[in-house]
Amino acid sequence: MGAAARLSAPRALVLWAALGAAAHIGPAPDPEDWWSYKDNLQGNFVPGPPFWGLVNAAWSLCAVGKRQSPVDVELKRVLYDPFLPPLRLSTGGEKVQLIHFNQELYGNLSAATRGPNGLAILSLFVNVAGSSNPFLSRLLNRDTITRISYKNDAYFLQDLSLELLFPESFGFITYQGSLSTPPCSETVTWILIDRALNITSLQMHSLRLLSQNPPSQIFQSLSGNGRPLQPLAHRALRGNRDPRHPERRCRGPNYRLHVDGAPHGL
Repeated sequence: MGAAARLSAPRALVLWAALGAAAHIGPAPDPEDWWSYKDNLQGNFVPGPPFWGLVNAAWSLCAVGKRQSPVDVELKRVLYDPFLPPLRLSTGGEKVQLIHFNQELYGNLSAATRGPNGLAILSLFVNVAGSSNPFLSRLLNRDTITRISYKNDAYFLQDLSLELLFPESFGFITYQGSLSTPPCSETVTWILIDRALNITSLQMHSLRLLSQNPPSQIFQSLSGNGRPLQPLAHRALRGNRDPRHPERRCRGPNYRLHVDGAPHGL
């Protein structure tokens, strides 16, 4: 699970659909896959975050980019922006990912990765607690999690409502950044929902037992898969709710979820 930012919440992490790249251990690795979050895996050198921009010219932004992600989101630096437009997510009943590309400008995700304002990544923070969000309870139960132990495993869940994943909140924070994995393209608008979901310690443990690799390769846990924080520099953190004055917020619903064409205000 790639982290997008850090909020002042205990043991917070971010849920988002990451582009499917992982470390490859073996002869003649594909250069597009030859990276990891650690420099050493089972005694083999694999480029970790400090080396991403050095081993592949196409990943140079990982080393020299000025709008890299993730960043530390300090609430005192968030600028209240009353003109932030409402955020609408439309699934149309099809498969949903939390990485979205601008279809008005680009024909596919690959092209959007290379162009300005091409991608939007919606981040949901979760806290380890005694109870769990209903969506996560269904997604991470024993019957489901044991069917997706390795990369490329798939299991179809019926009647799982995406509405249950999103908190009933008006607040979000946004900034301009990058993919937090190679090639670190600086084409991403990050949208951080400012209210965390709950996940149990058992569910968190279940996630750590999942492997980023197929069963034919060395087991690499999904844990520890966060890139170090990057400098915010002169980028603005904008929010539709003023953390210093909670009563100040944009009018109306500031994100709406459309499922099967029927709007549902959140």
